[in-house]
Amino acid sequence: MVPYAGIGARATPDYILNIMKDLASKLEGQGYLLRSGGAKGADAAFEAGVTNPGNKQIYLPGRSFNQRFAGQQGIIDATRLPNWQQAIQTVNQFHPAPGRLSDFARNLMARNAMQVLGGQMNEPAKMVVAWTPGGQITGGTGQALRMANAYQIPIRNLGDQRVLDNVQRFIYG
Repeated sequence: MVPYAGIGARATPDYILNIMKDLASKLEGQGYLLRSGGAKGADAAFEAGVTNPGNKQIYLPGRSFNQRFAGQQGIIDATRLPNWQQAIQTVNQFHPAPGRLSDFARNLMARNAMQVLGGQMNEPAKMVVAWTPGGQITGGTGQALRMANAYQIPIRNLGDQRVLDNVQRFIYG
């Protein structure tokens, strides 16, 4: 399976959430593996579009997060993976103010690294699909987008109208 990261703001508009769900279904049918983070909003929409739990990797910032529990198929406690410390190090590298993060927020940012680079931190996603307001690099999603840029991973930000139009043509014809 080809990995991609499906992420975005918790405040993603409902119509975009529906597109994300449909996109995840279409990508799954074409052999893609979803990597996401279990957050409300965009993450949950992408996850809802995947029908086979074996076709997703949901990296949690601990044993449980938003009624998802590590150990269920496709649900992973990122903090228990061997490369967790490497993921933590990416927070200092890519976050604009790492010193201001609580331990939990640092874990959220570090689990973003695994969405982008995989649980072993050595298999970059083929693309990142996200939504941020106006297609900007902002908020918690911005951490993953900055990392994707650094690793030259294509970003499809549905907050950019041209990208959204292209994605809708891809899904709906």
